[in-house]
Amino acid sequence: MSPLKKHIGVDVLVAAQQRISHVFDKFERIYVSFSAGKDSTVMLHLVMAEAKRRKRRVGVLLVDLEAQYELTITHALELFSIYADQIDPYWVCMPLSLRNAVSQFEPRWQCWDPERVDAWVRHPPDVAITDPVHFPFFHRGMEFEEFAPAFGQHYSKGHLTACFVGIRSDESLNRFRTLMIDKARFENLDWTTWIDGPLYNAYPIYDWKTEDIWTFHARTGLPYNRLYDRMHQAGLTIHQMRICQPYGDDQRKGLWLYHLIEPHNWPKVVARVNGANYGALYARESGNILGNRTVTKPAGHSWESYARFLLASMPPPLADHYKAKIATFLDWYAKRGYPSGIPDECAPKEEAGRKVPSWRRVAKTLIKGDYWCKSLSFSQTKSERYDAYLRVKKERKKKWAL
Repeated sequence: MSPLKKHIGVDVLVAAQQRISHVFDKFERIYVSFSAGKDSTVMLHLVMAEAKRRKRRVGVLLVDLEAQYELTITHALELFSIYADQIDPYWVCMPLSLRNAVSQFEPRWQCWDPERVDAWVRHPPDVAITDPVHFPFFHRGMEFEEFAPAFGQHYSKGHLTACFVGIRSDESLNRFRTLMIDKARFENLDWTTWIDGPLYNAYPIYDWKTEDIWTFHARTGLPYNRLYDRMHQAGLTIHQMRICQPYGDDQRKGLWLYHLIEPHNWPKVVARVNGANYGALYARESGNILGNRTVTKPAGHSWESYARFLLASMPPPLADHYKAKIATFLDWYAKRGYPSGIPDECAPKEEAGRKVPSWRRVAKTLIKGDYWCKSLSFSQTKSERYDAYLRVKKERKKKWAL
């Protein structure tokens, strides 16, 4: 067992129910961040069971990113209907800026772009909030990472507020870090994080495994997203299934599924952003477009010259983005044992483990379109506005003595 894990004497379902009950005891306002995926669905069912018991209303936030499966939308509408008497629905269909990992010429795209209505993959449901003036903080093209905390502040109205988020620490390293890194928490509870002002996130199912999610559905018979059934039929394991906007850095690996599961919508998905068909084809058939297989350099090139060639072939804005990241990478290692420059290549295992720098690592980062340069040990960069928000949050943290 990991030293970060410990038994508390109850199963994960009972533990989650106890955590949810504690939040209802302590917080004046409560809402659920809902994506219609497997984790947030369980989260919503558990929260609504407690809300019904206490006869309390809760908010439900669904940020609709347009290019989503019909089955996902059908499932979300079903749950909004089932719990209609006790939820305040916030189904948001507004133009947010999103990552497009399948094109060098359009590295960002905007869902619900009002200037491209004819190209939309689908239209918003009747329940959706589509008018930008509905939220005073909203501006066209803001990013999800910027929208989510701003919505929480708006919803809180200055009162102590909890946002239930259905993420699990074993789902990915990033989610594990979200929960485990040193953060201010509510009553020092390790399944909560302070966001800003009176707003906290609560993660009652953070210690669930994927098997626990499906055991819950099997035992309760409560509705779940039937898209997972189709993914299972397509050959995915329960650990491979993801539901997100299809063009992101991680999600592009499953872009080919759209073609199989909803072939009638595939032409719209392809037409919506540059590179969708190309990315789906090569991610599925060869893997090489993502740098997942052996990558070789052209004859007559070193890895450094090949990396510079790749940069020269990119659209200038994208090339500048990568050049800034690479310059930081080179500078960092220049101060840590490589004053004369990094080697062209090193032992593959050492490179794969990110233990040593090399121009081969740089070239592979460019080949697989690793926009955030995670292969070079960078983490995803937030928007400039979000960076400004984090600076303000840091000052507020001092004010709140957290």
